[in-house]
Amino acid sequence: MTGTDSGRSLPRTFPRRIRHALSDLAALVYLGICAVLLVWALVVTINDSTDESMALVIPMLATAPASFVLFFLPDGPAMVVLAIGVGALVNATVIGWCARVLRRGPGKPDRGE
Repeated sequence: MTGTDSGRSLPRTFPRRIRHALSDLAALVYLGICAVLLVWALVVTINDSTDESMALVIPMLATAPASFVLFFLPDGPAMVVLAIGVGALVNATVIGWCARVLRRGPGKPDRGE
């Protein structure tokens, strides 16, 4: 190790970086909106007696593109909810990371806080 190496490896700091990205206000607001959309879509779908509800399209589009990758896995209602949940987490992580980088400003190194 050199004097400038902090001794942190990617596997050890990676969960911390995700936790910090998901704790950003913009990411939390996005996750809240996605949760409200998912609950609304599930209520509308359950109360629809014709089985032709397209309400789940709205949260699916709100969590795209990550949700589309999982949407094409085995069919079922649980997979749709899982695809929306994972898509929301992936997008919220990206939103939080972008907000953190933009707040940090140009020329300042990432300390892995």
